[in-house]
Amino acid sequence: MSIPQNGGGPIERHEQLAEYLADGCKPKSDWRIGTEHEKFGYCKDTLKPLPYEGDRSIRAMLEGLRDAHAWSPVEEGGKLIGLEKGDANISLEPGGQLELSGGPLQSIHETCDEVNTHLREVKDVADRIGAGFIGLGAAPIWTHDDMDLMPKGRYKLMNEYMTRVGTMGRVMMRRTCTVQVNLDFGSEADMVKKLRVALALQPVATALFANSPFFEGKPNGHKSWRSRVWRDLDSSRTGMLPFVFEDGFGFERWVQYALDVPMYFVYRDGKYLDALGMSFRDFLKGELPALPGEKPTLSDWADHLTTAFPEARIKKYMEMRGADGGPWRRLCALPAFWVGLMYDQSSLDAAWDMVKDWDAETRDALRVAASVDALQAEVNGIRMHDIAREAVALSHAGLKARARPGAGGLIPDETHFLNTLHESIETGRVPADELLEKYHGEWGGDLTRIYAEYSY
Repeated sequence: MSIPQNGGGPIERHEQLAEYLADGCKPKSDWRIGTEHEKFGYCKDTLKPLPYEGDRSIRAMLEGLRDAHAWSPVEEGGKLIGLEKGDANISLEPGGQLELSGGPLQSIHETCDEVNTHLREVKDVADRIGAGFIGLGAAPIWTHDDMDLMPKGRYKLMNEYMTRVGTMGRVMMRRTCTVQVNLDFGSEADMVKKLRVALALQPVATALFANSPFFEGKPNGHKSWRSRVWRDLDSSRTGMLPFVFEDGFGFERWVQYALDVPMYFVYRDGKYLDALGMSFRDFLKGELPALPGEKPTLSDWADHLTTAFPEARIKKYMEMRGADGGPWRRLCALPAFWVGLMYDQSSLDAAWDMVKDWDAETRDALRVAASVDALQAEVNGIRMHDIAREAVALSHAGLKARARPGAGGLIPDETHFLNTLHESIETGRVPADELLEKYHGEWGGDLTRIYAEYSY
């Protein structure tokens, strides 16, 4: 979840809302890669989730990272709720999932180095306090009551609001993890093509990275339960956004969408004020019940943009949001997959040619089928395995064309980061398939064995 935004002055013209998004346009030479990944922490002896307080806790993890690895603290209401170092930050998801939001980097080589360093630091601190961390799309055994709600004002408000909409909001908050990549766009037209491709191909990412076949101690009938959870959360702020594919879509149309997303909060003087269900349109008129007579700033607008949760979204950059949290190799593969598709024009154009004739019903059906069957999904004669094969091939070609070397020039490009996806294409198997095979085979239905075998 995002941290409070800052640096924006008063909104005096409606046009500033779209201008804020357009200010993210960058020349290709300045395009960067920002990777975010979440993971579950647990006590090694009990296999229960880490609470916020205590000797073995989320707070102890943050303190250990602060003291041993030179991270600076981020506090809210006197509670340590995050860390920052340079352009990167470590934050907490509502159930204590530890998230690294990496800095804007130039290559997947740098991204993977960042991932390695972070996981090494986390393991160093976790080992000292008897904790472990595991990358999965959903908590395999824990119940809602097992998991503390982190002491962040934003989460307290969201937790209450989630009881009013959908049925899965509080499950998402406490018991799911994702990996995502944030990418740049060069112009409004570039943003439009990238967002359309991103939304259309999120089901492919969901399928390739499906890693949540268990929930509350048993198989749940889906290979990506996390994706299933997101389908019944809050329809006003989630989904595949068919309007993005309509003629005339651009920054202003995204503004209109965001203005229709009900508010959660306004951040003032270090506190989150309850604006649950209120309208940002009223805020623009100075008629927000939570702050009567006051008009918003661009920081308020930036905060509000973080409360829309579609499968891909734009702020001053674009976020790909369709993948389960997972093992180390897939933490590097997810940004590689999208960079290869999005940062090479030939691959982007070919990806758009692949998906441009799909209608909204097909895109949504692929999303549903991906969560259930991963690469075995099929919709209206479209086989997920086939479109995944084509998408990974296009990504590979894009990374090869980028020709960003690593290891001091010994590695010519970034294509090897896709190896784990090529393996899935060859076998038709994704992480969820392997987990289910273990559960029904050598584990004999003992799901606790997942922690010893799949932790970082």
